[in-house]
Amino acid sequence: MSDHSSPWLPRLPLFVVALIVGAGFWPASHAALPAALMLVWKGAGVALLAIWAGLAARERNGWLLAGVLAFGAAGDVLIDAVGLVAGAAAFLVGHVLAIFLYLSNRRGKSGVIAIGLAIAVLIAAEAFVITRDPAVLPYAIGLGGMAGTAWASRFPRGTVALGALMFVASDLLIFAHLKPAGGSIIPALLIWPLYFAGQALIAYGVVRTLEARKRNEDLHHRL
Repeated sequence: MSDHSSPWLPRLPLFVVALIVGAGFWPASHAALPAALMLVWKGAGVALLAIWAGLAARERNGWLLAGVLAFGAAGDVLIDAVGLVAGAAAFLVGHVLAIFLYLSNRRGKSGVIAIGLAIAVLIAAEAFVITRDPAVLPYAIGLGGMAGTAWASRFPRGTVALGALMFVASDLLIFAHLKPAGGSIIPALLIWPLYFAGQALIAYGVVRTLEARKRNEDLHHRL
């Protein structure tokens, strides 16, 4: 087995299982299954992604990602088990960890940073416009900061920044479902697929980037 493939392949089955579990929750949530089973199932997809990321972690960046996903899984469970505020608090901690992760891997170009800041401000403003609730602002700022710094980071935009924006879209749909668009079926159809796919893209993009970086560093040291 080559150096290129060896770090990735042994953990691939766990990643696939996480995708199956997370994707399977959406159709299962529309069936009359026991509430306790659905609560465990809801948290399991992102929790498995967190375990997968933790197994891949070799330094602070990897552990930050595992923490982001772990708090995301906690938020998934707490929203249903305790309430929206408790779930949002767990997600907010995850957003703060994500901001640290992305800022630690930021691009140096001023234009990119400016776009990231604009994304952060626009998302926070949109969340407030939808909810009209000042209590939402701390979470909205964290959500916007997470997406803006993801865009401005050195992680691939086609996976990590896209995943962050899908997470944002899911949350904005939640806000819309709770307020002005509460009678529409569209948010209920899209919230979970956007959220879980976003988390999976973030996990995949960060882990693969960190592993590629580690291989390059090891190769440089051997030369």
